[in-house]
Amino acid sequence: MKNKTSASNLGDVVSVRGSVVDIHFDANLPPIHTLLHAMEGEIAIEVLAQLDAHRVRGIALTPTQGLARGMAVEDSGGPLKAPVGKQILSRMFDVFGNAIDRQAAPTDIQWRTVHNPPPALARRSTQSEIFETGIKLIDVLMPLERGGKAGLFGGAGVGKTVLLTEIIHNMVGQQEGVSIFCGIGERCREGEELHRDMKAAGVLPNMVMVFGQMNEPPGARFRVGHAALTMAEYFRDDEHRDVLLLIDNIFRFIQAGMEVSGLMGQMPSRLGYQPTMGTELAQLEERIANTDTGAITSIQAVYVPADDFTDPAAVHTFSHLSASIVLSRKRASEGLYPAIDPLQSSSKMATPGVIGERHYAIAQEIRRTLAQYAELKDIIAMLGLEQLSAEDRNVVGRARRLERFLTQPFFTTEQFTGIKGKLVSLDDALDGCERILRDEFKDIAESALYMIGAIDEAKTKAKARPDPKPEAELDRATSTHES
Repeated sequence: MKNKTSASNLGDVVSVRGSVVDIHFDANLPPIHTLLHAMEGEIAIEVLAQLDAHRVRGIALTPTQGLARGMAVEDSGGPLKAPVGKQILSRMFDVFGNAIDRQAAPTDIQWRTVHNPPPALARRSTQSEIFETGIKLIDVLMPLERGGKAGLFGGAGVGKTVLLTEIIHNMVGQQEGVSIFCGIGERCREGEELHRDMKAAGVLPNMVMVFGQMNEPPGARFRVGHAALTMAEYFRDDEHRDVLLLIDNIFRFIQAGMEVSGLMGQMPSRLGYQPTMGTELAQLEERIANTDTGAITSIQAVYVPADDFTDPAAVHTFSHLSASIVLSRKRASEGLYPAIDPLQSSSKMATPGVIGERHYAIAQEIRRTLAQYAELKDIIAMLGLEQLSAEDRNVVGRARRLERFLTQPFFTTEQFTGIKGKLVSLDDALDGCERILRDEFKDIAESALYMIGAIDEAKTKAKARPDPKPEAELDRATSTHES
């Protein structure tokens, strides 16, 4: 194991309970976070508590099969370390820094502790810059911040990983910096697919991948985020490069912490979460920062248990983010992809001082139109569209056209949908929304605006497949959907 150093401080195993191991030391008691090795380095244990003057309790970062009482344990003399250096680019690692991409271990690298403090407040940058993704709905309504943290919230199967993969595809090609993908408790299938896709897209040379898969012990899943952040900090502080840090999934980090806490015998808090959840999440999130040397911009997928946004894991994560992108199961069922709920999602960047007066005005008008449509849905469901005033019918028409225009074909889903992916600039997206709000597309069928890039494609699509009665389509679609 790479984290092993020449150490002479030996102890012996007192008890093994699953992943929790108690170890007795005669002389020097290892400090908290020290990495211990048993069975000739096969088993790694991290010290989490000192029980008395001679005993420590640790959590195993590897499976504990074969470990028994009385076995010798060696103190490595330091904490868990992650590899850093230019040679780690285009490679895939586990929590210990072992290469898991079937290639030789990288040479000419340094090893640094995964337990770093966050940058001092004096070093943090206070500039606000927009981070364009090429996805219309995000760039217009919830712009991301360079050096900020954005969360993709959603239950199971609403498209968090697909959206994250699309952002990687769009960003890695454009940005000069380094991308680090951190898979916490995710499926090995997703890791393999991502590696293959990034290699095919030719963006692997500026990317590092770190995985703690869901079959690994909770200790390894709990530390893999810290290992990825250590790599990100190296590129920011030593190389002075901007870093895009993608985490899938931050809920699995909290879940791993909950398992570790339970194994360590701590009293559970609300809904069974660990009492130290807020601290543990803050220790990870506060290291993601924009400093005078570079920025770490983070986009994190956040699984929401049972679609309950009041769950403590979701609530604690919300507080750290500069943008929250909420995915909606209802929109996914209507085929409106990306299935982002524009009224629940928000960004602290969406202010006139940052994005400009015109962009802010358009975004507010879109939200107002969609909110009015949401209120009118009940009336339409009970009484029908014909009972609305002419102005309200116009609002419904505009809202439905906006909803369709804000869908977008993704590069990462081309093989499933058969529709070529589109990257849309912020100017094109704002121009399209503004023209829809001015009723320029009132006489064009809604279907012509669905799954297109820039707005001018709608007219081409409408000519290719004319629909003589857009109003009839609106009437029929609204009444069937709402009932």
